[in-house]
Amino acid sequence: MLSLRFAIPTANALTHTKPKPRCGFVQAAANQTADVYPYRFSTPKRYDYELQAATTDVVSGNTSLTGDITDEEEELPAGLRRDLMPRHVAVIMDGNGRWARERGLPTSAGHEAGVKSLRELVELCGKWGIQVLTVFAFSSENWIRPKVEVEFLLSLFERALKSEMETFSRLGIRISVIGDSSKLPQSLQKLINEVEETTKENTRLQLIVAVSYSGKYDVVQACRSIAEKATENQIQLDDINESLIEQELETNCTEFPYPDLLIRTSGELRVSNFLLWQLAYTELFFVQELWPDFGKDEFVEALTSYQQRQRRYGGRHS
Repeated sequence: MLSLRFAIPTANALTHTKPKPRCGFVQAAANQTADVYPYRFSTPKRYDYELQAATTDVVSGNTSLTGDITDEEEELPAGLRRDLMPRHVAVIMDGNGRWARERGLPTSAGHEAGVKSLRELVELCGKWGIQVLTVFAFSSENWIRPKVEVEFLLSLFERALKSEMETFSRLGIRISVIGDSSKLPQSLQKLINEVEETTKENTRLQLIVAVSYSGKYDVVQACRSIAEKATENQIQLDDINESLIEQELETNCTEFPYPDLLIRTSGELRVSNFLLWQLAYTELFFVQELWPDFGKDEFVEALTSYQQRQRRYGGRHS
C-alpha cells in the first residue's frame, strides 16, 4: 500500500459499497482578514500570475479553481489505462508554506500558488474520468496556526467558491464540503450551503473539500449520531456494524466514499489524521514535490504506480 515512487506490477480491481448518500449542512460564525504581500516573482508556467493583495475584496476577487477547464475528455497519457483509473483520488496538499519560504515570500503567497495546482488537478480529473477528488484544505489542527494565516486561508476559500460557482455548474462539477463547520465564518457557511445546493445534480466530477476536518472528528461525530439514534430507539445494539458507521461518516455524501489512491506532497510520510476510517485499503503515494510544484507529470506518475499494483483486500490472488 505504500509507495515512495516505485512500481509494483499487475492488475487492479475494486468493488465499492454504495452508502446512503447524504450531505449535511453547516452552522456558526467568525471574522476574516488577510496577509499583505505586494510581491512579484518568477515561477514555473502555471504560476505565471501576479499575486493578489490581501486587501482584495472577497466578493470581487478573481481567484480561480477552474480557470479555462473545458468539458471535453482527452486522450490519456501514454501508459495509463482508462479502465484502471481510480474512481476516487484523495490528496493531502502539503508544502505551501515551505514553497513560499524558499522564495522569500509570505505564507499567503504559497497558498495562492497552491490554488493553481488544485485548479490543474481538478481539470485533469475531469478529463481523465476520475469521479471523485477529495482534497485536505484545512485540518482541525490548523486552527492553532497564526490568526492571520487562518483568516487568509478561509478568505481564499470563500473567494474561490464565489468566483467559480457558475463554472462548476457549467462543467458538471459537484461540490461537497466536509468537516466541523462550527468555527467557520457565517458568510462562508452560507456560501457552502449555496454551492452544494446549486451543484448537487452535477455528475461529471465530485470535488470534496475537507475544511476544519479530521479523521478522528469524523469517527466521533458518526458515533454520536448512532448513539443519539440508539437513545431514541431508532436502532438496536445489534444494528451497529461497519455499514452503519460508514453511513454516518461525512463521506456519505458520495457514491464512492473510499479513496482508491491517496497522494501526499512535500515528502512527509504520514496521513495526518485525514480520512482515517476511509483509508483502510487505500493505495498510498508520497512525492517530494511541494504542493505548488505538483502538476500533470507528478499526477501521471502517481496514477501509473497505482495502475501497476495488485489490490487484494486481505485475500490472495491465485
